[in-house]
Amino acid sequence: MNIPFLDNWRRRHGDDRPRGGPTAHGAGGSRGAEDDPERAAAIAELLSECELLRVRAERLGLTLDDTPASLAALDQLPPRWRDDPEELPWVGNDAGLYLGTVIVRTVPGARWHIWPGGHPVVRLASGREIGVVEAGLDWASHGAPQLSQVYAEAAEA
Repeated sequence: MNIPFLDNWRRRHGDDRPRGGPTAHGAGGSRGAEDDPERAAAIAELLSECELLRVRAERLGLTLDDTPASLAALDQLPPRWRDDPEELPWVGNDAGLYLGTVIVRTVPGARWHIWPGGHPVVRLASGREIGVVEAGLDWASHGAPQLSQVYAEAAEA
């Protein structure tokens, strides 16, 4: 997968192996990240960082523990990020990645899938894909759909 900042992240986490093989979506080789558990775990870890959202939530007394209950708690936070048009898309992106993290960690068969160009979605066992980043941006901008509602729909699928 050719994401420039990923090489620095790998070095920080002790993985200095050269990369240049298949991408997460399988182009350029016969195996993508979904077929390689080690790469899939590294991608999941990277996408789960959501540092801005975690720091903002912590300041408001909410620890994000990667559970569905934390999504419901996020839905209840006052949307102060809407006052800052520069911060809003970053919070929305992190909210989407956090939503995806909770789904991947708690819904059986759910996994990250990276489309060409680096766009992450969550693919459910049924094959349905959820645009979690878009859902997070909608949530950050408008408050709907609620993160807990998107999760509930994914868990039912």
